[in-house]
Amino acid sequence: MADSAYLVRHGATEWSVSGKHTSSTDLPLLPEGEEGARLLAPRLASIEFAEVLTSPMQRARRTAEIAGFGGAEVCPDLVEWGYGDYEGRTTPDIRAEVPGWSVWTHGCPGGESGADVTVRCDRVVERILAASGPVLLFAHGHLLRALAARWIGLTASDGRLFRLDTATVSELGHERETPVLLRWNA
Repeated sequence: MADSAYLVRHGATEWSVSGKHTSSTDLPLLPEGEEGARLLAPRLASIEFAEVLTSPMQRARRTAEIAGFGGAEVCPDLVEWGYGDYEGRTTPDIRAEVPGWSVWTHGCPGGESGADVTVRCDRVVERILAASGPVLLFAHGHLLRALAARWIGLTASDGRLFRLDTATVSELGHERETPVLLRWNA
């Protein structure tokens, strides 16, 4: 289908395992993150993608490379939600200062708001819809969750409703004319 997308969250990093928010810190994959990326290859090999895009961060680019898509085009819109002052901190640590904090509802001082992320996600959705076939995206947890929410007409902050693990494949598509999640966190 021309207007569908496969979303791949990068493999595990030190901070994704420890729960630290990682946007601009350019961490490498852990050995288990590389193994997760290897396991993606056979799942994606039989699909002919019109475009393959990746976040500029090495964890996403390396996942793409190991999964067999080393020629993926770098797309700055796929970078993770900008955590600003919360970069490298865990949710419990932040909540000690801001009770009830969530990236989805509170944003990040010095970082991006949900509105900022919406603009980027909407550009990616437009690119998917304009492609001549399925699009493959390698990116990050919060960004891909926001993108899925935008795909089905929700706000970026509604991405909070979709858990997304590392080295997983999700698929966006349509049921007739309605945008849907065809597969999630697989």
